[in-house]
Amino acid sequence: MRQIVLDTETTGLEASQGHRIIEIGCVELINRKLTGNHYHQYINPQREIDQGAIEVHGITNEQLQDKPLFAQIAQDFIEFVAGAELIIHNAPFDLGFLNAELQRLPQEQAQMEALCGVIDTLVMARAKHPGQRNNLDALCQRYDVDNSQRDLHGALLDAEILADVYLAMTGGQTMFQLSDASANSGDGGTSDKQIRRLAADRAPLPVIRASAEELAAHEAQLDAIKAGSGKVLWRSLAD
Repeated sequence: MRQIVLDTETTGLEASQGHRIIEIGCVELINRKLTGNHYHQYINPQREIDQGAIEVHGITNEQLQDKPLFAQIAQDFIEFVAGAELIIHNAPFDLGFLNAELQRLPQEQAQMEALCGVIDTLVMARAKHPGQRNNLDALCQRYDVDNSQRDLHGALLDAEILADVYLAMTGGQTMFQLSDASANSGDGGTSDKQIRRLAADRAPLPVIRASAEELAAHEAQLDAIKAGSGKVLWRSLAD
């Protein structure tokens, strides 16, 4: 199963008001494992970025002057995501901007929902945690996902963080919870996020059974213990 965790940054809040995408970030999951494969692109929006948006993501108009237009990167982006299941936090926002960009292309393009399946992690989080804050930072705190580098929003960083959040939210029995002393003390203990990744990445553990000689030696040792103390706990039921 191929999934793409996706995030965008934009010039403003409303695609219907002509605001444009300035950054796309995607990370790939196959069978719920991060592959290391990703797509990341800054885009020249051909318009000014709202000051409020700059305060959120820190991307300025000057930084985008030499970046390609969406039309120049559209085919590579479509090829990367087509056929995958998209995982997006507040999907209507990102899909609205992506579909608006696709509509501007000179050649006719299908809408994102026709190219990909979609999972909205905001909808999922609201169902799991009704009445609570369910933005990405709140979910990171709830699921012990490290977002310490997230001083400003960034499409690729947020996609990477959302991938960890999504795996934690849907992990089922693969999600281990440590005690407060080890998971939250900050003393270098292994976090539950690290344990999930180790469990997902490691090969199945081999089962090594005792040989006949080892079993015989074990029984002889139990006999010796019984001769000395009169009772062997392992044999108490049988005795």
